[in-house]
Amino acid sequence: MTTDSKDAGMDAVQRRLMFEDECILVDETDRVVGHDSKYNCHLMENIEAKNLLHRAFSVFLFNSNYELLLQQRSKAKVTFPLVWTNTCCSHPLYRESELIEEKALGVRNAAQRKLLDELGIVAEDVPVDEFTPLGRMLYKAPSDGKWGEHELDYLLFIVRDVKVAPNPDEVAEIKYVSREGLKELVKKADAGEEGLKLSPWFRLVVDNFLMKWWDHVEKGTLGEAVDMKTIHKL
Repeated sequence: MTTDSKDAGMDAVQRRLMFEDECILVDETDRVVGHDSKYNCHLMENIEAKNLLHRAFSVFLFNSNYELLLQQRSKAKVTFPLVWTNTCCSHPLYRESELIEEKALGVRNAAQRKLLDELGIVAEDVPVDEFTPLGRMLYKAPSDGKWGEHELDYLLFIVRDVKVAPNPDEVAEIKYVSREGLKELVKKADAGEEGLKLSPWFRLVVDNFLMKWWDHVEKGTLGEAVDMKTIHKL
């Protein structure tokens, strides 16, 4: 595959992931229809012309004080660099262990893999059985003129105290926030203060689901919030 001149400045690690990682292509009912490179899946021209849609996940990790771990994406990221977002956002890959549909096990396996890759959180600290898949949403969001997202996103919640060692290729900064801290962050982003931006998928979860789900986190009743039958088109 050839790359155009705009790709010349792409970080070497991100370039390798873009071409070697094979995302899972799905239709709007989340049925697997094929696979393609991360590069092709994130080109806006493919998203618009071919309607390429891929499976993704977003992890929301809370500590025992019920504070949410956020990350700022590194400046090397091809899509949405230096944007603040939830704990970890990525894609299950087209491989046997991450294609398992039952109880979203493939997606949970991928989440465990990426928490280690991005944040240095070891598997023992985030057992796959501890993730609660709460729901799915389908969204489209341009990053810049060339890149964007079109994802069917699994929303995974987990409450664990973990040791974090961020990978600078992936993560610029991390912080835990309370509910009030998150509301302040959203206000700053809305006002354009400090150049602060939130990822579009994180903002969709904040605006549509997060605060009511946070209640369930604190009460230990996450199971009551689960709805894996609906695909929310946002």
